[in-house]
Amino acid sequence: MLVQKQVGPVTTTSSLAAGAAINGRLGNMGEDIVSELHGRYYETTYRRAMFTGATQAVVATATAVGPVAATTGVPVLYNPIGNINNVVLTKVAVGFILAPAAPLVYGIATGYNGSTAVSGTLTSVTPKNRFIGLGATPTAQMYFSAAITLPTAPTADIILGAVDTGAVTTAPAGAFNLYDLEGSIILPPGGYACIYTSAAMVASSLLASFQWEEVPL
Repeated sequence: MLVQKQVGPVTTTSSLAAGAAINGRLGNMGEDIVSELHGRYYETTYRRAMFTGATQAVVATATAVGPVAATTGVPVLYNPIGNINNVVLTKVAVGFILAPAAPLVYGIATGYNGSTAVSGTLTSVTPKNRFIGLGATPTAQMYFSAAITLPTAPTADIILGAVDTGAVTTAPAGAFNLYDLEGSIILPPGGYACIYTSAAMVASSLLASFQWEEVPL
C-alpha cells in the first residue's frame, strides 16, 4: 500500500475545519511531522490502563542491605503469576524522612519467578486507576511491610540516587525524587520490582510510589 503525504504545512493562513480530510505532513527529509495534543500519558490514562500505588505511612523496620529475597521496609510491586497483563513501569518516586546511619545508594531491583509467588507479610498498598473515580481495578499488586519474601533474589536494575548522613534539615541529607522510567521496565506475570538500599536505612523513614501501565499479553 502506497501512503502519500505532503511535505511542509497543509495550510498557512487559517485553521482547518473540523472533520476535513487532509494529507498527513512530512518534513524535508521525509520524516513524519507529529505533535502532542494532550499530555504524554493522556491516551493510556483515558483508556483506564494507567495505575499508581503509594505508601501511606512508614514501616517501623530498617531496610535490608542490598537487593535480597528477604526484603524489609521497602515497597514491592508484583505482577502475579497467571495475570493477563504485562506491568510496564512509567514512574517511581522515593522519599526519605530521616537521615541514614551511613551514606547509601538507593535504586530499583527487579526479579522473576514464574512458578513461586511472593510471600511473607503481604500488607497491601491499595493501588488505584489514574482515571480518578472511573477507571478499572488494577491487576498488579503492591505490598509494603516489615517482611516480604521474594521467591528469587532480585538484582539491582537502576540506581536512582544517594543519601548522606547529614541532618534532614539540610539540603544534601534527604532525598525526594520523581523518576521517569519511560516504560523501560516490563514485569511479566511472575515479575516484581522493589526499592533497595545499599546500606540499612533506619526504621520509619522510607516512603515511595510506583506508577505503571497494564498492557495485555
